[in-house]
Amino acid sequence: MEIDYSKIKVIGFDADDTLWVNETYFREAEIAFCNLMSEYETPNKTDQELFKMEMKNLPIYGYGIKAFVLSMVEMALEISNYNVSQQTIQSILEIGKNMLEKPVELLDGVEEVLKKLSKRYRLILATKGDLLDQERKLEKSGLTDYFHHIEVMSDKQQANYSKLLNHLDIHPSEFLMIGNSLKSDILPLVHLKAHAVHVPFHTTWAHEQVTEKETNGKTYKTIASLRELLNILN
Repeated sequence: MEIDYSKIKVIGFDADDTLWVNETYFREAEIAFCNLMSEYETPNKTDQELFKMEMKNLPIYGYGIKAFVLSMVEMALEISNYNVSQQTIQSILEIGKNMLEKPVELLDGVEEVLKKLSKRYRLILATKGDLLDQERKLEKSGLTDYFHHIEVMSDKQQANYSKLLNHLDIHPSEFLMIGNSLKSDILPLVHLKAHAVHVPFHTTWAHEQVTEKETNGKTYKTIASLRELLNILN
């Protein structure tokens, strides 16, 4: 079914793994953490338990690197029966600091697409995570000037988007959201009767994965690269 984008006035972009690399660094950090814990448990088991800990802590800490580090520390204490060394705790903190100091690596075609679309549409950035970290990445990215509004959300559920659109006086039918996560960037907008375009990243956090049942019958478009936006919005 052909989707009509002719009424679109505002385009929202997710940040992590849509505009720049993010999840890759979390996977690298998980491997480093599992190696640190190898004397207590197998890497596969440690990885599984760390994810459970992140899910348990999500309502308390929210999203982002700092929350991830706190979950790693708590997991290290638990999995070692509170015998983990101070040096290992320090190594975990260093993993987090290294993540925070990573360069911002823009994905292919990002600036070209934003530059062209910003001449025709109002662009907003709608991301979630730690406020300070997201502000740091946005500043390093050099993309700030393309956006009329920047929103760092505590979560990206339907109610969060509805509040954002109401605040900016945007009608759902005139809004298009672009993102890599079906759970966070696509399905909430479909439910609001807005438009959404899915741009998959090569790796997806388990928490962001959805079932075929959840996407069945939902109207949205999937593209391989942000550059394809220029064609479908032409």
